[in-house]
Amino acid sequence: MTSGPVGQPPGYTDWTTVLDRNGLEILGRDECLALVASSPVGRVALSADALPVVLPVNHRLLGDSVVFATGVGSKLLSMEKGTVVAFEADAFDPASRSGWSVLVVGVAHQITEGDREWGPANALDLHPWVGHHASYLVRLTTERISGRRLRPAPAPPPPRRR
Repeated sequence: MTSGPVGQPPGYTDWTTVLDRNGLEILGRDECLALVASSPVGRVALSADALPVVLPVNHRLLGDSVVFATGVGSKLLSMEKGTVVAFEADAFDPASRSGWSVLVVGVAHQITEGDREWGPANALDLHPWVGHHASYLVRLTTERISGRRLRPAPAPPPPRRR
């Protein structure tokens, strides 16, 4: 870890940036939510038939909850039970070797017409990219959210001339 300003523990590079033990910037909740909102696609991780499954979804934020549409199948069956699932969104630029990743862990619930969230969630106008059978809306709470950012490494100094 790097040492920070006087009076700050290791891990601080300035008064607002905290690094983890690998040198990745630790992101705060608000920044994590903003990054998830900026990403058009994420992945939902759940258990189906006692096996892990990771499925891509397009999503939007409703307040601080992740909302996505799905059809009948593994995602919906798992979420009807109000089980804990994970959601991940990220971005990476290979040229600069920089990027970010946000992980959300929370309880997923199907939103039905009788729920207070139905109107606002339906107004998000979520549509699947593949198929047109995703007529169910799911809300994932963001009870636990964490994120990391990989900053581009500084360019190496030019070679010394003799």
